[in-house]
Amino acid sequence: MTQPLIPDHDQMYQELANEILRFDLKPGDLLSEHSLCERFHVSRTPARSVLQRLQENGLVQIVPHKGSTVTRLNFDIINQCIYERLAVETMVMRDFIRTCTPLDVEKTRQVFSQMQELGKLYHNAPRQFDAARFLRTDMAMHGTWFGYMKKRYLWERLSSPRSSYTRFCTLDILEGNNVDDVLAEHAEMLSLIDSGNTQELEPLLRRHFYGGVRRLGNLIFTKYVDYFEPMGDEPGDEIP
Repeated sequence: MTQPLIPDHDQMYQELANEILRFDLKPGDLLSEHSLCERFHVSRTPARSVLQRLQENGLVQIVPHKGSTVTRLNFDIINQCIYERLAVETMVMRDFIRTCTPLDVEKTRQVFSQMQELGKLYHNAPRQFDAARFLRTDMAMHGTWFGYMKKRYLWERLSSPRSSYTRFCTLDILEGNNVDDVLAEHAEMLSLIDSGNTQELEPLLRRHFYGGVRRLGNLIFTKYVDYFEPMGDEPGDEIP
């Protein structure tokens, strides 16, 4: 009888992290050592190690003697991540518009074409649409101007998976139906690049980055309220 293959720690971690980031495992779901041992055919030591790694990256909270749960999204952190991207990317993209070559623009346009092809599946073959791949391609287009401006370190910081923000972006695709908006806004970015227009850049990026908040709107407080940590009532905690 063929024995099941035992994954290594990295494979176990990546599989669970991906399930959390795409909401196969939802905020508040329980992840017990016992269930991981049975699922991956491992002992408690590697299961515990993977849970600790998930906790270090903000995806799981381990409560001694009670178990481990998938963390909820922190809207304050989401808001600050959006603010950070808006502030940094406005400057980087402005510099890109002022200095890019026709070849730079064409390479950016190629990435956008890949987004458009993925977007067609959203309407024509929704079962084949891959939200995670669409999000990666979206991020790849933004990454082009960071790369050309030699700001890769900044981009690695901004684009690295972040527990609350990455899941919020995914939720926006799945529930906010953001594909058409995102494609239209990326097309506007290309138009600004083609025309050399930097005056309209910050308003466009502001609309783009805060689009998820606008689209999900009341769902944050109703349908998906259990996905989020309770929001404070202090000044500055309100949705922008």
